[in-house]
Amino acid sequence: MKAIKYLFTGILFGIVLTKSEVISWYRIYEMFNFQSFHMFGIIGSAVVLGVLITQGIKGFGLKSIKGNPIVIPPKEKAFWRYLIGGTCFGLGWAMTGACPGPMFILVGSGATIFLLVIVSAMFGTFLYGVLRKYLPH
Repeated sequence: MKAIKYLFTGILFGIVLTKSEVISWYRIYEMFNFQSFHMFGIIGSAVVLGVLITQGIKGFGLKSIKGNPIVIPPKEKAFWRYLIGGTCFGLGWAMTGACPGPMFILVGSGATIFLLVIVSAMFGTFLYGVLRKYLPH
């Protein structure tokens, strides 16, 4: 029963991303060529909303549904890990035309070639797990 609410939330999320054209390869292409504000507006509003919600959680001392305090530990300041990780993420996004969330939505909308992208992303995640101890963190 618990999984059903997550399934419906995922379906709703997929519908919203599809209707807002976030999964459109043409919109992503426009973004990477700086031809349209559409994707930057969506990403920017998500970042602003995330900051506001996080600060609200910290400022008001909100608790989880189970009544436990929500604690967000501070992240260590690091430059190279974010630069390298962000570059890898951006290159993958530019090459495939989709970031991780929309990959599944594209498969659900009939673009089954994205199954290959999902398998490749999972392999990359596995490879990171194997090489993690050798990478600068």
